[in-house]
Amino acid sequence: MQKTLFSRFTGALFAAGCLFSAVLHAAGPADDLQGPLSAFGKPDLRANVQVGPRPFYLVAGMDEGALKSKLKRCADGPFRRSDFSIGHRGAGLQIPEHTKESYEAAARMGAGIVECDVTFTSDGALVCRHAECDLHTTTNIVATDLNSKCSVPYSGPGSSPKCCTSDITLAEFRTLTGKMDASNPAATDAQGYLGGTADWRTDLYTGRGTLMTLDESIALNQRLGVKHTPELKGGDPARIAAVFGGQAQYAQALIDHLQAAGVRPRDAWPQSFDLADVLYWIHNAPAYGRQAVYLVDYDPAAKDTLPPLPLATLESLKAQGVKIIAPPMPALLAVDAEGRIVPSALANELKRLGFDIITWTFERSDLRQGASKAGFYYAFDPEGRAIAKDSDMYKALDVLAKRVGVLGIFSDWPGTVTYYANCMGL
Repeated sequence: MQKTLFSRFTGALFAAGCLFSAVLHAAGPADDLQGPLSAFGKPDLRANVQVGPRPFYLVAGMDEGALKSKLKRCADGPFRRSDFSIGHRGAGLQIPEHTKESYEAAARMGAGIVECDVTFTSDGALVCRHAECDLHTTTNIVATDLNSKCSVPYSGPGSSPKCCTSDITLAEFRTLTGKMDASNPAATDAQGYLGGTADWRTDLYTGRGTLMTLDESIALNQRLGVKHTPELKGGDPARIAAVFGGQAQYAQALIDHLQAAGVRPRDAWPQSFDLADVLYWIHNAPAYGRQAVYLVDYDPAAKDTLPPLPLATLESLKAQGVKIIAPPMPALLAVDAEGRIVPSALANELKRLGFDIITWTFERSDLRQGASKAGFYYAFDPEGRAIAKDSDMYKALDVLAKRVGVLGIFSDWPGTVTYYANCMGL
């Protein structure tokens, strides 16, 4: 009897093994990215969303209440990509901004949209940098031979270099390495000048920093399955005229690159702080102009007005076809007499007039000691009555999402926003 049972067991085991083998061999190439066995070692960033430990750390530190309870219930995921989560220059909290590595990190953390700030080289290439003249703080240029080509080269301790993308060609731009946006003016040499990273950020991921052109960022986004929000950066008017012929041609160049890459207008949100750029897209590239984003800045000192736009200006923008306005977070939030975060007067006015709203920038401040020491992005709470610690950032995000009704929010660490977006069904 024991032999019979053993024979039956081994026979069943053999049959199961054959069936498992058949299933494995039946799976074609299309299945390779679907199953956990075949996907191991072949990460597909289109589906492989990982928010990392930070959201869990922040949720754990929240005060007890309905929001914390809701967020805790989402801890097991699964997490998916969300257009509510926008990668601000990639994932610049820890990984050098506007680099391939930073863009990939943003996509892995579930950003549905990733930003390339668009500026230009001396030979007319559109490249991803936050400003025309920030290479001295965002790349290693001052420690290379290209320092001599800078508008103002690094010349030693106490110097104030100014290095622009328009100082160099695309070929020269490609030789540079991205780094965390920082500098140490007191350093005794060029290598030391490249330091200065804030202590709440890190240089851990600066071993690689692959710079990107606009075309390369578009192609990467397409491969990763994320959408596009290129921001046309301002620049020296004389250099723009020399390279493109004028501001309008510069604005058109951005659209030309989107079209050449086959980007569907519904998958792109071109943006600019220059209203002329936004109106140009609305009138001359209407397919893309429908989602053009007018970025507006904010002066925290202007507390008793509708900063930064008076009502007449808002109504004029609406009449001219502007549909999406993007003020920074502190312009959209306020703290009431009970110490609760509420929509600001500007937020309510934008909603009343029917604008869609995007805002910036989450995870760009050191909140370890609360809003009172966090600077610009938490200027709506200067005494730290509502934001007393880093975990309280989720209270601000909750108001932006539910009461202001923003379409999305730029974040220097998209995983934090992706976690919230998934939990709230955004």
